[in-house]
Parts: sequence; structure tokens; C-alpha cells
Amino acid sequence: MNVRRLIPRTALAGAVALGLVSLTACAGTSDAADKGNGGKLDVVASFYPMQYLAEQIGGGHVAVTTLTKPGVEPHDLELKPKQIGELGEADVILYLKGIQPAVDEAIAQAGVTHTVDATTLTELEEHGTGVGHDHEGEEAGHDHAAEAGADPHVWLDPVKYAEVAKGVGSTLEKADPDHAADYRKNTDALLKKLDALNTEFETGLESTATRTFITTHSAFGYLAERYDLEQEGITGVDPESEPSPARIKELQDIAEKDKVSTVFFETLASDKTAKTLAGDTGLRTDVLDPLEGITDKSKGDDYIEVMQSNLAALKKALGAK
Repeated sequence: MNVRRLIPRTALAGAVALGLVSLTACAGTSDAADKGNGGKLDVVASFYPMQYLAEQIGGGHVAVTTLTKPGVEPHDLELKPKQIGELGEADVILYLKGIQPAVDEAIAQAGVTHTVDATTLTELEEHGTGVGHDHEGEEAGHDHAAEAGADPHVWLDPVKYAEVAKGVGSTLEKADPDHAADYRKNTDALLKKLDALNTEFETGLESTATRTFITTHSAFGYLAERYDLEQEGITGVDPESEPSPARIKELQDIAEKDKVSTVFFETLASDKTAKTLAGDTGLRTDVLDPLEGITDKSKGDDYIEVMQSNLAALKKALGAK
């Protein structure tokens, strides 16, 4: 399998130290008004699902930056010293522990009071994410949540994502009490959108010819559990890991037994394995987007639109009636 490109701990510690030294002169200047943001709250999000919540709930009161630029695979993000330094200047940091080990360590060093780990805002579960995920040969220091059996992809379940949204809203209220009423209003509006999305999935997937789908990246465990589906991942939570021949044979048997029509791949990782499996079994391929980032290849401009595209793809693949 491909070894993750993680920053060694010694190098990361040095970069963090460099970033923090550059910030010593800024001590005591945490007010957003002093940062050139026009009085807005400075929010740093680790990757797109956290960015979307910050923008939807924060509205015009926040200036949001994301550590993971569009098109970058979040799992493999390597932080630059400048980004690490900017973490220490943030008013609020939103991240999801276990997705990006380099980010987790840098955030722990930043010491920002209003730091929110999304995994603490909802209950994590196990979804067999270890399938095809062999850790042999990975660098020391890799503490991906999957190693403890927990699946971190909570944002792909609209219900769990709503629980995270509530926690983010509460954090923004505490960080910026002058605009607490607006944050509550925006949180409520977002919760209504997510509730409507959940209803769309419940209705759209209620009756299908099969309940099983195959995907390269085992990111959809929460979604599958929520809507009574069966996710079969070619790899585990690492989208770049390689499946064993035994796993490929097992998936071929599952596809035949459960009348699977489609092998899903994603926009930010190679589609080679999916196309190989599909070719060997006579199946179609399609995109199921884990929404770790929005690019020009995304089928939608934001979380809601891409999730609706995912629903359409699932309905087609599962034979929704």
C-alpha cells in the first residue's frame, strides 16, 4: 500500500515552534477587530466539512480560512510553517480529530481557547473501516481514528452532521457573544436544511432492488447505517491503500450475490482500482463523493448539493423504486 506522507514528529515540532515564536509579539491581540478582519471572528477550519459549518453558521460575522485547499486529499495534508503560525492567531479552530494527523498535532500545540474537535460533538461508531487497511510499514506516529476502531466520517450522515453543527454554533456564541442571536438563528436554519436532506435520503432509499453498494473508500459507514444500506469498501478509510487479492475475490462474490450494479469511486483519489474491479465483474462505475473537499469536479457547489448528487447516484445504483 502507499505509505502516508506524514510530517515526521521532529519536523512538525520544529515547524510549530517556529510558528509560535513568530507569534509571541501578538500575545494579547485575540480580538478579531485587531486582526484586519473588519471586526470579524477569525475562524480556521481543518477541511471542507468544518469550513461549511463555519460559513453557514458564522455568516457575515466570521472570516473563514481552511487548512486544506480545494483538490488536496485531506488525509495527506502537510502543513507549512505559515499555516501552523496562523493557527495560533485564530479566534476559533474547527477540526475533526483522526482525519488529518499532522493537523491534530499542530492544533494541540496552538493553544487556542475556542478549539472544537467535531468528534466530541457526536458519538463515533465502528463500521468495519479496517477492511483492506493494512498498517504494516506506516510511519510511527500515525494515530488515525480507524486504528482505535472508530470511523471519523460523521459528516456523511446528515443527522450526525447536525449534531456537530449544534456544537459549532454554541462555540461561536461563546467566542463572540455580541452576535450570539445571529449564530443561533443561522444554526437553526442549517439544522432545517440538514433535516430536509435526511428526509430526502430516507424517502429516496426506502425501497430499492439491492441494499449493497461497493466503494473504493470506506467513508460511508454512517450513511449506510442511517439508511439501512450495506457498504462494501474496496479499501479501508485510507483511500490510497491497496486491497488484497482475497478482498477483490470477496467483492466479486458479493457483487454477484447481492446484484450490485455499480462500483463507486471518488473525485480526490485514483479511480484505477474501481475501474479494474468493475471491468472484471462487468459492473458500471460512478462517483460517490466523500465530501472532503469541493473542486470543479464536484457535482454541486456545496455540501447540500453534493449530498443530493450522492443520493441520485445511490438511487440509480441500488435500483430505487
